[in-house]
Amino acid sequence: MSESLNPSMDDFEALLNESLADTSLDEGSVVTGTVIAIENDLAIIDVGLKTEGRIPLKEFQVAGEESNLSVGDKVEVYLERVENAMGEAMLSREKARREESWIRLEKASEAGEKVTGVIFGRVKGGFTVDLDGAIAFLPGSQVDIRPIRDIAPLMNISQPFQVLKMDKRRGNIVVSRRAILEEARAEQRADIVANLAEGQQMEGIVKNITDYGAFVDLGGIDGLLHVTDIAWKRINHPSEVLTVGEAVQVQIVKINPDTQRISLGMKQLQADPWSEVDAKFPIGARFSGTVTNITDYGAFVELNDGIEGLVHVSEMSWTKKNIHPGKIVATSQEVEVMVLEVDPAKRRISLGLKQCLDNPWLKFAETYAAGTEIEGEVKNITEFGLFIGLDGDVDGMVHLSDLDWNISGDEAIKEFKKGQEVKAVVLDVDTDKERISLGIKQLGADPMTGSAATGMKRGAVVTCEVIGVSNDGVEVSIGDSGLTTTIRRNDLSRDRDNQNADNFKVGETLDARITQFDARSRRISVSIKALEIAEEKEAVAQYGSSDSGASLGDILGAALNKQD
Repeated sequence: MSESLNPSMDDFEALLNESLADTSLDEGSVVTGTVIAIENDLAIIDVGLKTEGRIPLKEFQVAGEESNLSVGDKVEVYLERVENAMGEAMLSREKARREESWIRLEKASEAGEKVTGVIFGRVKGGFTVDLDGAIAFLPGSQVDIRPIRDIAPLMNISQPFQVLKMDKRRGNIVVSRRAILEEARAEQRADIVANLAEGQQMEGIVKNITDYGAFVDLGGIDGLLHVTDIAWKRINHPSEVLTVGEAVQVQIVKINPDTQRISLGMKQLQADPWSEVDAKFPIGARFSGTVTNITDYGAFVELNDGIEGLVHVSEMSWTKKNIHPGKIVATSQEVEVMVLEVDPAKRRISLGLKQCLDNPWLKFAETYAAGTEIEGEVKNITEFGLFIGLDGDVDGMVHLSDLDWNISGDEAIKEFKKGQEVKAVVLDVDTDKERISLGIKQLGADPMTGSAATGMKRGAVVTCEVIGVSNDGVEVSIGDSGLTTTIRRNDLSRDRDNQNADNFKVGETLDARITQFDARSRRISVSIKALEIAEEKEAVAQYGSSDSGASLGDILGAALNKQD
């Protein structure tokens, strides 16, 4: 009896070991405990050990919510140590939740499922999210589809997230809210697109305006209204006719089922002004229009709402060539134009500005007939002639060959200077090619065909005046004819020793024989040598022959005595 009432120390140790074996718990594991009391913001938890553990109530709170823990509740806690220095079990609800969350998150990540969390803090580059115990990082770029300025309305509320990355060893979790929104939007877009059709008309709200068009909200999905589809007329920027938030009627022009992109149009709801353009704007008719755009190659003129035509730079002015259109017309200027060509298929109208003004070439031709003498200023000197400014702001050209009857053009043009007032004769006016041919030499008669040249023919003897001396020969003017020519060195004398141009002086007169006279080719040649030979032959024929024994001197002396 006494032995049963007083067990030995061995029996007590055995009973203790048996008790501990029944309640053995591993440190570093999650165990189930019971809330036996709540004191001073602490929960007293019994996990079946010799002593209880204490856990702050805040560890039982979910971000954004108050704790509703009560005595008797069963809770999962993390056993850090069976007994600390104070003889209490070291427990943690936070670590238990973290372990539970990691297991759950890993499964969700592998399955691609959404997880629920609460945004509760801000850190560099993003935000912190409580995933029911596990803390994750939410990058700023993953908060929403579009950048948002104020995230306060999204904090401390439970919402879904997508796990992007997990690293348990480092304790890193990266989540995205944007992925959830994009998935929802994709599903919504697919449903909306399935109920839309090309050609359908509907109302939308202008959501955003860019340089190339406007995005219109069609009730959960956006469509692009390109600037060229806003109106039939030219629009430089969509903001000219649209404002953000404005309700507009649009037509679905095209739907891309693969990308779910929707192209919209507003002008398609209106009649095409080009359908009757050839009837409204016949060729040759004149209309008033407004200059809408100026380019290097011309200017666009609006004839009617949605109808523009191009005035090419070549059709802007009769006289101003190679000039930028902006120096002739200005944007918003009212101008009168003529329809030159209409192509409804290509939606093109060619217009002319100069055709509504007097053609200065026709007017000049009506005023100045061929042979009329005019006067003007030398505007330009080129290698092929002179350009002279005339009435009507047109230019006429004097070709080198029409500068002087006797002097070559290259020499004659040196006598003229830019700005010099000159007289000329109208030779021809070509209105189609816009050319006026003038002549200066025609102010006087052609010495080759005039009365001064009467009697000039090959073999005739003429009196010449020396007007120039050079190594090549002697330049002379022939009588009063106005003709000039050069007597070459070998034609200066029959005697070779006297064929020296230095024997002659400017102003000296001499007789010579015409050896060539061609009015068509304008060639005239005279020779002293030919005259000497001719006179000798004539003297021999009249006064004897050298074969009879008379010397040439005797013959010439006899001829001279007879003349005396």
